[in-house]
Amino acid sequence: MKNNEKILALIPARGGSKGLPRKNIKPLLGKPLIAWTIEQAKNSKYIDRIVVSTDDEEIAEISRKYGAEVPFLRPKELARDDSPTIDAIMHAINWFEERGEFFDILVLLQPTSPLRTTEDIDNAIKLFLNDKEALSLVSVKENEHSPFWSLKIEDKFLNPLFGEEYFKKRRQELPKSYMPNGAIFISYIDILKKYKTFYTPKTIAYVMSPERSVDIDNEFDFLLAEFILKNKKVIQ
Repeated sequence: MKNNEKILALIPARGGSKGLPRKNIKPLLGKPLIAWTIEQAKNSKYIDRIVVSTDDEEIAEISRKYGAEVPFLRPKELARDDSPTIDAIMHAINWFEERGEFFDILVLLQPTSPLRTTEDIDNAIKLFLNDKEALSLVSVKENEHSPFWSLKIEDKFLNPLFGEEYFKKRRQELPKSYMPNGAIFISYIDILKKYKTFYTPKTIAYVMSPERSVDIDNEFDFLLAEFILKNKKVIQ
């Protein structure tokens, strides 16, 4: 493992949300949603600083209460519905560097993934640090339904999206496929500056279970996360 890497955890939390209004501070089993992520990051063995990037005073106040730093408010133009997350990331990096503070690695933890654990965060960081070739890491979950059985409608008729040969295979014979679950993103600061994304030519995966991969975007997702947390044995 590489030593002496300074790691910044950034938690992006806009005040606006169309799918579930004020979701980042909506109470989940008695705690604001964002508090789950802050507490996970606080228990990490590797993270040096935990910063919340928000445009919202209430979110900032709650974040500080649970132990995160909110040294700035994100400009409103970087907190619209169509604002890319990378812009908020670069704003945070530039804010610190303009003040003489530099980090080696950024860990992005979205507050909409409350079922990730501190162990997930630390295992992902360790995996990333131990891989000499990796430029970035993205957490994923295995697809429950293979995309190789996907269909498209052309002139009202169903046709295979990826070719008929896949429909002749059993599910077990199909290639495994994965999708990002939104829980953990890691990269070197200089790589983020270069590529402006976590998806680089050498991005490795940290695979998480479906139960810990709930990404809250609407009321159903929120109720699902609440159910799983109330029945913790489900995610043991």
